[in-house]
Amino acid sequence: MEPKREDKRKRKRKKQRQAMLAKAIPVVIAIVLIIAIVGIFYADDLIESVYYTSERADLYQYFELVESDDVAMMVQDAHVDEKAKVVDGNCYFNMETIEKYFTDRFYINIEEGIVLYTTEKDIYKTYIGSEYSSYSLSGVENTLSHPAAVIIGEEVYLSADYVKMFANFSYEYFAEPNRMLIYTVWGSRQSATIEKDTKLRYQGGVKSPILKDMTEGDTVFVLEEMEKWSKVITEDGYIGYVENKRLESGDMIAQTPVNDAVVLNYQSISREYKINMAFHQIFNQSANSTYDAYMADVKGVNVIAPTWFRIKDNEGTIENIASSEYVIKAHNKDIEVWAVVTDVDYEVNIGEILSSSEKRAALIGNLISYAQQYSLDGLNIDFETVGAEYGDDFVQFLRELSIQTHANNIVLSVDNYAPTASTMYYNRTEQGLVADYVVVMGYDEHWGGSQTAGSVASINFVEEGIRKTMDEVPAEKIINAIPFYTRLWKTEAGTVSSEAMGMDTAEEWIERNGMEIYWDNETCQYYGEIQIDNVLYQIWLEEEESIQVKLNVMDANGIAGVAEWKLGFERDSIWDTIETYTNS
Repeated sequence: MEPKREDKRKRKRKKQRQAMLAKAIPVVIAIVLIIAIVGIFYADDLIESVYYTSERADLYQYFELVESDDVAMMVQDAHVDEKAKVVDGNCYFNMETIEKYFTDRFYINIEEGIVLYTTEKDIYKTYIGSEYSSYSLSGVENTLSHPAAVIIGEEVYLSADYVKMFANFSYEYFAEPNRMLIYTVWGSRQSATIEKDTKLRYQGGVKSPILKDMTEGDTVFVLEEMEKWSKVITEDGYIGYVENKRLESGDMIAQTPVNDAVVLNYQSISREYKINMAFHQIFNQSANSTYDAYMADVKGVNVIAPTWFRIKDNEGTIENIASSEYVIKAHNKDIEVWAVVTDVDYEVNIGEILSSSEKRAALIGNLISYAQQYSLDGLNIDFETVGAEYGDDFVQFLRELSIQTHANNIVLSVDNYAPTASTMYYNRTEQGLVADYVVVMGYDEHWGGSQTAGSVASINFVEEGIRKTMDEVPAEKIINAIPFYTRLWKTEAGTVSSEAMGMDTAEEWIERNGMEIYWDNETCQYYGEIQIDNVLYQIWLEEEESIQVKLNVMDANGIAGVAEWKLGFERDSIWDTIETYTNS
């Protein structure tokens, strides 16, 4: 009986184990499912903790901040090389940055310690230094919350808030590390939302250093979308990469434009007809009497420009040889008088005058006084000795002069060399804003001091001068000056010299010496050369045909008119050619 009872007990225990196992299986399955679900949920985090680098980028190195007061600049969602500075929590830009991104119309004079911004009617003035927190306008002081201009190192820096008064842009500043978000153009940007806590990385890759922790719900703006990563910018100025699986695409968000800067409203004085301006070179008071002889056979001239005002010394003293009788004669023939102001007849340092606020003001005051005294219709500025270092001073002189000329209804015209890289500092763009007419001196391609013989004004030279000026100045403000003279070139024993000749004088020399001439298609001029006693003579003629080709180019470009240098060098028949152009 014992064996049977033992078997019975074994069978009983087996059934109990099977019953317990049957009860345990659902629990085990449930536990496995729970583990699987949790594993799936945390798999990304687990993978991230194993495969994604936790290295953090050096943010000061990322933003390329060297000095403690450096401020990184993000302009239009791009990290730029330029740096701002922070002083007492306020951002400042140097002039190079201001001119590149905002405006090139500030004038700084470190010696006088001033910063000027000139409009069509007035001048904003502030002083350089941390002790100055105001600016003046029309003699009225206006308080600022912090200095407008300070010296940092050896450079002048202007407050971002002060610059914003004159240029439309928006900015936000963030500290630790110092950075600015700047916009000068506003559009719409693609937004996205961070779906789950993640990292903003320096580049699109799991081994790229971390720039910033991103929290679920954060907004970013997508700059570039790739297969697995997107380049984004955060609302506080970090530019980096986030995995696409962490992003939920949002709306296109329109930025709000900023339009609160000072508005410039230059109203130029213009004529409804083509300008035909003849330069009349006069060296003394008695030479004004030549008006009758020089103008006797002239046709179509509506402006005469006598060289009446000469800068005599570095104080800006003016030699004045103007004549009221001359003006009356011109006005009686409906001809305007735009008196020339020149710096070429005396040895003066024009830059010394232009770089002084006091001397500029005195010179401008004298010119306006003379213009009123003689009932002048205009002033023609012919400053040809301005060095590159005084380019900003010259432009500021024109800005300040234009306030007074426009207030007194006086036409302001400015003479310029044909544009070259070496004369860009004359800033024809600004001239085109503040002056009424910009004159291109379309001659002296080869001049008296040239070491090689050549044309005074070949057609390519003339056309390029007009075209390059039109890149900066509206066509309706451009006057192209043509030469009434040519040069007879003489090459002897390797030495080149020349003599300026009027039209008739040049023709007489050619005839007297038996020089043969032919039309040169490259220059669009008659060319001749002759060897006399081992001396080579060459000439590129200015006459009706060469002038006509120049006028055709001017007409095709729709510019404001023509000027001629100078009365007395022309022959009478040339006026028929020019009158046809001005009447077209």
